[in-house]
Amino acid sequence: MLDVTKLKKDVPIPLYFQLKELLLAEITKGTYQTGEAIPTEKELSEMFQISRTTVRQAISELEHKGWLNRMKSKGTFVSKPKFHQNFTNALESYNDQIIKSGRVPSTIVLDFEVMVPPEDIALHLELQPGEKAIFLHRKRSADGEPIVSMKSYLPYKKCEFVMKHNLETESLYQILASREETRICKIERLIEAVEATAYDMKNLEINRGKAIQKFISKGFNASDEVIEYSISRYRGDRNTFETILVRND
Repeated sequence: MLDVTKLKKDVPIPLYFQLKELLLAEITKGTYQTGEAIPTEKELSEMFQISRTTVRQAISELEHKGWLNRMKSKGTFVSKPKFHQNFTNALESYNDQIIKSGRVPSTIVLDFEVMVPPEDIALHLELQPGEKAIFLHRKRSADGEPIVSMKSYLPYKKCEFVMKHNLETESLYQILASREETRICKIERLIEAVEATAYDMKNLEINRGKAIQKFISKGFNASDEVIEYSISRYRGDRNTFETILVRND
């Protein structure tokens, strides 16, 4: 039960922020379980003697953060917390990211072979016509829940040694870092929002048309040579991404 005495109207902290923090505290300690409805806007407004606009702002912020899900004509329900990713700020493996979040990572290799890549992939890898590449297709999970599917391409001449490793138990970036000429030192990423397809329904257990966060990444070694080109598809309903910008002037 929400403690109405904790909302202070005589302090310089916005009421919506106080209410948001009160609700979040009750969610994180389990007062409101995943899938359970919280009090309505009207009930919260009357309970705390504050405007519905204030209540709506608090709920909107929690919804934006992935803690709540509003369903028209049904109410507002507690959502599963999303997986917080900050790899957009650092060169870090998927496993390290998930372990830091307190969850258990796992990987299933769907395909791992040497191939002549499609022309567009060859161009990104700066390969000559007919030159081979390694194709690695993985489904990656956290606590057994599918989070992302990844298709990675590596130039075979530089990365042939990768084929000797088990990519279900080892980190690709750690393997590449074992040799200076293949260690990833820089990554360029293109991010876009797309709708889930039949491919995502199969591999990520998400409904068609739901949001997918698509990352196209290109990894370079210290000599600015392309070592990896990858396409990752993250479940939009289960992931959030953090980006930090710092002024240098």
